[in-house]
Amino acid sequence: MSSSGKTSWPELLHWAVEPAMEQIKSDRPELMIESLPVGTYPGVQADRVLVFFNQEELVRRVVVIPYVG
Repeated sequence: MSSSGKTSWPELLHWAVEPAMEQIKSDRPELMIESLPVGTYPGVQADRVLVFFNQEELVRRVVVIPYVG
């Protein structure tokens, strides 16, 4: 685990998806990060962060606070 140990990123809400994923990777490089349309649920995984976006919008922005799990 990295020194920050962050488990959620509320500050990334409404960010564009790609910069949000880069920030999470910077904070916790050991985690997998995936972006998915809101409403998708692939299950819980302790070493992953899911970044949800609204696929109907032109610019994909984070619509759910990203968290580990």
